[in-house]
Amino acid sequence: METNLIVESVKFMILGMGIVFLFLIIMVYALKFQAKIIGKYFPEKKVSPAKSQTTTANNNTAKIAAIVAAVQHHKNLKG
Repeated sequence: METNLIVESVKFMILGMGIVFLFLIIMVYALKFQAKIIGKYFPEKKVSPAKSQTTTANNNTAKIAAIVAAVQHHKNLKG
C-alpha cells in the first residue's frame, strides 16, 4: 500500500514538472516570435549622439559667456 502511494506521488511529480517545463518552452518561443514581430514592424530608430553632444557643448559655452557678461556688467554698474 505504501509503495503504491510513493509510486503515485512520483507520477504526479513527473507530470507536474513536465507540464511546467512544457509551458516554459512554449513561453520562450512565444516571446521570441513576439520579438521578431515587434522588430519587423517597429524597428528601432538610430540616434546620432555626436550631433547632440556638440549642440550641448555649444549651448553650455553660450550660457557661460552670457553669465560672464552679466557679471561684468553688474561689476561695471557698481563701480
